[in-house]
This record gives sequence, structure tokens and C-alpha cells, in this order.
Amino acid sequence: MAASILAGARRAASGIFRPLSVLASSTYGNCAKNVCLNSALLPSHFSHIQTPVVSSASQLVTSVRNLTCGHTTTVLNRVVPLVPSVLKMPVRTVTYCSTKKGKRKTVKAVIDRFLRLHSGLWLRRKAGYKKKLWKKTSARKRRLREMVFCNKTQSKMLDKMTTSFWRRRNWYVDDPYQKYHDRTNLKV
Repeated sequence: MAASILAGARRAASGIFRPLSVLASSTYGNCAKNVCLNSALLPSHFSHIQTPVVSSASQLVTSVRNLTCGHTTTVLNRVVPLVPSVLKMPVRTVTYCSTKKGKRKTVKAVIDRFLRLHSGLWLRRKAGYKKKLWKKTSARKRRLREMVFCNKTQSKMLDKMTTSFWRRRNWYVDDPYQKYHDRTNLKV
């Protein structure tokens, strides 16, 4: 088991750093430093890493920073801050405890992209309604402009990403969604 994890870490390290060797070879041309960089980025230099791939990102960064080979270290120092961002997983940006008042904060992207009805349902536009319109037919563009309901799982997640201020009932003059706010026989 440990051997397979180690092999996976080596493959990931070589896959991440392979484009760097191409970058350095195109930057420096055919010189001796190029050979030094290519040999320095071989997976055999990362054989001391014995942790899983997910937690080895910081060790990969430190091992790359320890490479010394003339001007190639400046190229690597410019690229090293980018390595952890490749390995990060996407997260919801919910602030549970703010720094000023210690309160939960709303994700502003939810407020911009979605509309909450008082019944607890959320409305959204269809995906791609403003992308590459030049090659879509007018019927397809009209279908994409329609508003659709989010499902139960998405509605619960969006409720968690907003505060009670955005979940309260609002009364607007000439609200086009007025007839949709109250639903009968609906379980949410």
C-alpha cells in the first residue's frame, strides 16, 4: 500500500514539473544549465517523499526550492508559488466567524446569481446563457434566458451560504415573481 502511494507521489511530482523543464529549455536554449535543470527535475530526486500526494505539496515546494543550478533557480522561484494552487480543491467561501463582529457572512456570488422565493425555492438562469451567443440559434438563446428552479440539495446549500437577512420575505412594487413566492402543497 505504501509503495503504491509513493509511486503515485512520484508520478504526480514528475507530471507537475515536466512542463517546467520544457519552459527552461525554451528560455535558455541549448546550454549546460538546461541539462542541469532537466537532471534536477527527474523523479529520482523526489524519492525521499513518503507521504500521500495530497499532503506532499508543501514538501514538493521545499524540495524544488532547494535545487541549485545557476539561473534555473530564478525560473523555479517564479513558478513555485503556483504549484500549491494547482493541487488545491475548490471550496465554498462561507465565512463562519467574521473578524469585525464575529458573525456569519453571506457569499456575495449567491446573491448576484440566484433569486430566493419566500417558499424556500431558489431561481437561477440556465448555464451558458451569455456565452458564445454568436453561434447559438435564437430559439436556443431564448431557452437559455429562462429561469429555472434549483433542486432541494442546491436550495439547502444556498440557504446555508446566506444569512437570515437574505432569507426574509421582501415586498417589491410590481414584482414579476409575486405569484411564485407562495406555493401550496409543497414540501421543501
